Amino acid sequence: MSNAVDPTGELSPEQLEQAAKLKKQLSNQFWRLNNLYTIRDKEGQAITFKMNGPQRDLYLKQWYMNVILKARQLGFTTFIDLLILDTCLWNPNIKAGIIAHHKDDANAIYEEKVIFPFKNMSSIHRSLHTATTDRAGEIVFSNGSSIRVSTSFRSGTLQILHVSELGKIAAKYPEKAKEIRTGAFEAVGTGQKIFVESTAEGREGEFYDMAMKAKKAKDAGSTLSKLDFRFHFYPWHENPQYVLDTAGVLFTMDDQRYFKELELRNIYLSAEQCAWWIKKHETLGEEMYREHPSYPEEAFKASVEGSYYGTIITKIRRMGRIGKVPYERGYPVNTSWDLGISDTMTIWFFQQVARERRVIDYMEGSGEGLSEYIRMLHEKEYTYGTHYLPHDANVRELGTGVKRVDTARELGLNPIVVVPRPKNNDQLHDQIDQTRNFIEGSWFDEEKCDTGIIALENYRKEWNDKLGCFNKQPLHNWASHPADGLRTGAVGFLVGHNHRAQGMMPEETSDF
Repeated sequence: MSNAVDPTGELSPEQLEQAAKLKKQLSNQFWRLNNLYTIRDKEGQAITFKMNGPQRDLYLKQWYMNVILKARQLGFTTFIDLLILDTCLWNPNIKAGIIAHHKDDANAIYEEKVIFPFKNMSSIHRSLHTATTDRAGEIVFSNGSSIRVSTSFRSGTLQILHVSELGKIAAKYPEKAKEIRTGAFEAVGTGQKIFVESTAEGREGEFYDMAMKAKKAKDAGSTLSKLDFRFHFYPWHENPQYVLDTAGVLFTMDDQRYFKELELRNIYLSAEQCAWWIKKHETLGEEMYREHPSYPEEAFKASVEGSYYGTIITKIRRMGRIGKVPYERGYPVNTSWDLGISDTMTIWFFQQVARERRVIDYMEGSGEGLSEYIRMLHEKEYTYGTHYLPHDANVRELGTGVKRVDTARELGLNPIVVVPRPKNNDQLHDQIDQTRNFIEGSWFDEEKCDTGIIALENYRKEWNDKLGCFNKQPLHNWASHPADGLRTGAVGFLVGHNHRAQGMMPEETSDF
């Protein structure tokens, strides 16, 4: 009888109390987000959304500008888009935008992350909100707020923007990523909200630059303005579901070395977490570090999609072959070049010390003549062995008619081996395979070779947007010159090494 309506039409005290409680709850966004919305779980079942730990952390720590480096399957796309939906439903005249990786992702986000939760609200709550427009990729509510999901935004003004997987966008469509930064970000007024979330995709591009700048500010404890991005990182081990019974799981020496390295970073895992990581790594291989990073730097050191050398670099890093590699006196230092007189000039320095091949140094520059780089070589303390130059060392200079290789010899660069240019794609890929073998059998000095290593990680195949796949030829970008420079030495050294092993020596001439 306590819920009976008073015949005078007035609410009972209990009903007034319940109404006041509901009004208070509905005025609280945190409560709304954890009680009002229905989503589909990983099995496709409709469930009431409840924030998990990382989502709750992001909600409580959100800033005006947010960049989120994440592990897979933590639900940030779902959470951010529900936050946008809730903001639009309960606030008038909010214009929100969501940018997806490509058209199929945009359609899926619109249907699953926006329309499904909206249409599956309870009838009493749906009665408070209606949609006046629901067309492909855009919904407009009766309070004047709207959400549009697309692959880009070129015009208009937004109060809240979500960019999903900017790392992948930047890797395959760098111009599009730049347009997002210069266009979509500028559409959001100062003091409004931007969320950029992604897994990592190599150490270059808009997402990498944005995340690293924000991370440096966070590490320095800098005070952020409304136009500064706040860095958020969510590793795999913050997900309590990522555990596995240790029975039958083999812990190798490499695995144990990896977990010890994590402890040096104050990351302590349970045996069950370690078991989950090992079995997941067996499936994903080197992609594990990108999909389920343990710490931020690891995410960006993982190989990028389509990379020629990224997997090998990740492998030797895990083996401890990238670290401090000193110059060993008494052993000659070989150099490996990519000639770029008006472009980037790159030079690698490596030694063969007994059975160990050590890449001890790297140098690059532009806008200088060949004589300047040879002068810088002579200034180093190294005793040199063979200098491996690419095919264009045989090019004659227009002004003098003298070959570059002859100029190099006159300047004291001896002996020189000129490595032939691959005649077709098959020969190019044979040389790339030789370079893989060279890298896999080498140790790299992490500090002196850092710029070159980053380039090797990012040297990749060219993406064909029309076909939706990678072309056979490499992408010509900033990473090409360092990669070509190492390929010169790898091919020349391995061929010469094989000749010496057979009692023959390669010709040290420009016609090699």
